[in-house]
Amino acid sequence: MQVHREVIGELLQSSFAEAVTEKKLLPAGNPRIEPQSMDEGQDLKYVATFEVFPEVTLQPFATLDLERVTAEVTASDIDAMIERLRKQQMKYTPVARPATSEDKVTIDFLGKIDGAEFAGGKAADLGIVLGEGRMLPELEAGLIGASAGEQRDVTVNFPTDYRATELAGKQAIFSTTIKKVEQPTLPELDEEFCAAFGVSEGGIPKLREDVAANMRRELEQNLRNRNKTAVMETIYLANPIDVPNALVESQIRDMQIEAMRRAGAKDVSQAPPREPLVEPARRRVALGLIFNDVIRRENLVLDPQRANARLDEMVGAYGDPAALKRAYQQNADAMRQVESLALEDQVVDWILDHAKVHEKAASFKELMNFEA
Repeated sequence: MQVHREVIGELLQSSFAEAVTEKKLLPAGNPRIEPQSMDEGQDLKYVATFEVFPEVTLQPFATLDLERVTAEVTASDIDAMIERLRKQQMKYTPVARPATSEDKVTIDFLGKIDGAEFAGGKAADLGIVLGEGRMLPELEAGLIGASAGEQRDVTVNFPTDYRATELAGKQAIFSTTIKKVEQPTLPELDEEFCAAFGVSEGGIPKLREDVAANMRRELEQNLRNRNKTAVMETIYLANPIDVPNALVESQIRDMQIEAMRRAGAKDVSQAPPREPLVEPARRRVALGLIFNDVIRRENLVLDPQRANARLDEMVGAYGDPAALKRAYQQNADAMRQVESLALEDQVVDWILDHAKVHEKAASFKELMNFEA
């Protein structure tokens, strides 16, 4: 009987493969095969239920109205970034005067609500830059005018939406001891400052050159991702596709596995819930079908130079890009991902070349949320 079942199974599979080839069908996922007759001496009959890849009929790209955002890194952008780097290297020196905004105060504090201490309401040697907004505004404001050696009570009202719900909406009194007041001083643009950012030769001109290169790389990534997202959203809405459920379910599983990998989770019970992933998975599948159709119809082939440039960009922000690049090149799965991204970029560029495109100029500051 075991041999009989194995033979029947092989016949079903081979028969199904011949049938879909003859009918020029493209199954999306494995079929559900239900034998109708498989007794010895009788013709083999079965019913195969399966989904097929849909026919993709795209709207003419010339009818698409797309916006392409453009921007460049200017000299003033570089100046602003250098100033930002100076603030990151801010130096603080003790002063005898009362604290003002932007000064750094070092304090001990003990907070109480209705006379009772509460969890997280105690600290020692805590440094606070006044006006920076990292502490509750009323606490920072209450330390303005304080001098080293002074003790003062500061009343603080926790917001109703405070992250620690047990404190939300309550009033606390913080008994503080001001141990030190320091004023900020921006570092000089000198060799020492350059060395803090890995520039040992070439001084400020070399630092500006390195900073500008990093800014341009980040801006290019931002523009590509922003414009790519806009193109994908437009073609997705313009080309509704009834995607096979088998592909959607497969995509959902891939997204769950990827989420678990990023979180370092190994137990299946830690996988994200399925429902919130259904629509994003459906969108990914539909866009994959659309992109594949464009690649097939237009005979697009991966440009190795673009794949190499994409890889250089990905590893460029790390300490030893050459070593990381070699590691990528020795990993077939990693390189397939790089090549897939590069080919996607080619498809997006092809669509932009064949659609009605309106360019919108923007600034580095706007796109990169520079102030944040």
